[in-house]
Amino acid sequence: MLGEVLRLAARHRWSLAAGVGLTLLGSALGLAQPLLVKRVIEEVGAGRTAWGAICALVTFFLAQAAVEALVRYVLARTGEGVVLGVRVRLADRLLRLPMPLYHRYRTGDLISRMGADTVALRRVVSTGLTDAVTGVLGLAGAVALMIWLDATLFAMVAVLVAVAAATTACALRAIRAASLRAQEATGEMSADLERALGAIRTVRAARAERREAARITAHAHAAHAGGVRMARHDALVAPAGDLAITGSFLLVLLVGGARVAAGDASVADLVAFAMYMVYLTGPLGSLVEAVSVIQQGAGALHRVSQALSWPGEPDDGGPHPARVARDGGRALLEFRDVWFGYEPDRPVLRGVSFQVPPRGQVALIGPSGAGKSTLFALVERFYDPDRGRILCDGVDLRRVDRAAHRAGIGLVEQDCPIMHGTLRDNLTYAAPDAAADDLRRVIELAGLSGLVARLPQGLDSPVGERGTALSGGERQRVAIARALLARPRLLLLDEPTAHLDAESEAALRRTIEHLADECALVVIAHRFTTVRRAARIVVLDGGRVTACGTHEELLERSPYYRALAAEWLAGDPLEGGDPLEDITGDAARGGRHRVALGE
Repeated sequence: MLGEVLRLAARHRWSLAAGVGLTLLGSALGLAQPLLVKRVIEEVGAGRTAWGAICALVTFFLAQAAVEALVRYVLARTGEGVVLGVRVRLADRLLRLPMPLYHRYRTGDLISRMGADTVALRRVVSTGLTDAVTGVLGLAGAVALMIWLDATLFAMVAVLVAVAAATTACALRAIRAASLRAQEATGEMSADLERALGAIRTVRAARAERREAARITAHAHAAHAGGVRMARHDALVAPAGDLAITGSFLLVLLVGGARVAAGDASVADLVAFAMYMVYLTGPLGSLVEAVSVIQQGAGALHRVSQALSWPGEPDDGGPHPARVARDGGRALLEFRDVWFGYEPDRPVLRGVSFQVPPRGQVALIGPSGAGKSTLFALVERFYDPDRGRILCDGVDLRRVDRAAHRAGIGLVEQDCPIMHGTLRDNLTYAAPDAAADDLRRVIELAGLSGLVARLPQGLDSPVGERGTALSGGERQRVAIARALLARPRLLLLDEPTAHLDAESEAALRRTIEHLADECALVVIAHRFTTVRRAARIVVLDGGRVTACGTHEELLERSPYYRALAAEWLAGDPLEGGDPLEDITGDAARGGRHRVALGE
């Protein structure tokens, strides 16, 4: 465990060394004082006044106080520096974890590792580590001088200290286990609180405040129980040390006084030995406290070290996509017999193959669980396929630099996450250096001009936590504008019309048609108005591509698509007549479909 602390504090080793050195200097000044008192007593006994020894004693006493004040500052500053360094490393690591780890650990638990756990770690570094080192060295110095003064008397003291040490060791083992349980419960409490606050409107609407509070309270009680167990065992540690020191001091006075009375020892030796006993309480108490602090912080230390040991998302170091030779006739994106599963024995995709041209719109359709969102995750390289290949400009994605590849992709997620900050912050999130003209362009394309004009501070208006100041449709349009601002070569849209009204949907369709002339679009769609305008439609079912082609081709070749199209139109209260006749006869009639959503 000490090794873990030293690894975390490695960047501050010189500050720690300075703190330890200053502490040892203070210990040396303290160890010299009993010897000076002994000399003063001996000189007075001989009828002389030891002015030099008295002046040295006063100087050493004042110097020790000054050094201890400096030590406190140096160690506190070092502890804060260590915690800052750990938090910086944790922030970088937690934002770069492989995607499976985000599914394995809850968000609130990860946040707790950077918050509460690093706070507990501060005490381990600033108090536990330095006190352990200086306590051992100070104790060794005091013991050596006590043995030199009176070995027999020291042996009696050592027996009492050994008994106290055995009692302390038993308590510390229990403290470490209780500490880990308390920190884990605190992490679960934070996770459940984050869960409830993240969906506070749903919680209120479902009248679930008491149930959520009960979940959080249960973890709070578990953390409380762990803390009480730590306190119960820790209550044995300090008294054991105090009793050992007090008992030893009484033993020294009784036995030492008897030996002085018998003429076997001098008063000066007894006073010096007694002063070392008083001095011994410092390093011995520091050592006991250090071990207790380290054991109490063991749970936090374990969780922080575990998080720092997690592998980050690998940086492939492959060529930049812009430097890859391109073939004008080659597909921008191609899936070749791709198999993938979040669990090894449960594949989500089974031999998926299709192409995305450099321009135009490709629609992905299929029932829930067919693997559509998983395809997006693979394109973004959140995961790599188990088998098969994904090619970008004819180059396997595993050979292309991951970050540079993502720079050419725009992703609009279905839940449209909005960051806390201003509308401008959210729009420029993927392109912070975007020009004002480009920003105005995407605002118009996404239909956000009215929103910007309506907000009191325009683009600099805050959007609230998770975009609570915006409607669902506004959040979706912000997400679309954010993706467009980076001018991606490939734009991935996950159900882009889900939260839009008919007018906004029609405007977005016009935007998509315009963008399809500039870049490749892949759209996960469940609305007929979105699907039928795609240049190419890929039908997924059970993780397989069951059909691929244009709207007209699929009506002829795919029973699944034909049934799906009929279901779409049959569910439209504005449609009349035979659905398939409406679909296929539109061009011949020269009219337009009257589809429910936006047409």
